[in-house]
Amino acid sequence: MRKQLVVVVLGLIAFGFATTSDANTYIVGDSSGWDISTNLDTWEQGKKFVVGDVLVFQYASTDSVCEVGQESFRTCNTTNVIKCSSDGNTSIPLSSPGERYFFCGNRLYCYSGMKLDVIVERNQSALAEAPLSGVVPQAESGGSKNNNPSTIVPSGVVSLCEKSNLILMGLLGFWGILISIV
Repeated sequence: MRKQLVVVVLGLIAFGFATTSDANTYIVGDSSGWDISTNLDTWEQGKKFVVGDVLVFQYASTDSVCEVGQESFRTCNTTNVIKCSSDGNTSIPLSSPGERYFFCGNRLYCYSGMKLDVIVERNQSALAEAPLSGVVPQAESGGSKNNNPSTIVPSGVVSLCEKSNLILMGLLGFWGILISIV
């Protein structure tokens, strides 16, 4: 009987983790990856990026991914970058709302379309915790991107701002300890 209770409690804890994980991991370009032959405009269509999501850039060792500002993005200016990576597998967490800009450090590839801009919106849990002031928070910048994700991979990342979910997890853990003692 005691083993069954432990299994039930562990199952409830696992379920709690699954319900608190609302962030997604996007593999940029899906199976094609971050590559000059990938149509990144098509890949991005229908996706909604929110705070807590992660972009994963997978690419050849001859390529790179650089985060830049809007003007550098527009002109493929490689001299004023925020951060560049060339490890072939770069994960970039989307930690705040707004527009983010990425391109390949090879300027010719950038001119050929190997660049990506994403609009990061506030996640729903942040909206739920916002004070009720009569003003509905909006995304930092507009855009024509849809809200229909196609290929996303659950990341298992728990957002720390989800206080109610963290409280639920704490209660489940406390309940599990009490049951295992009895």
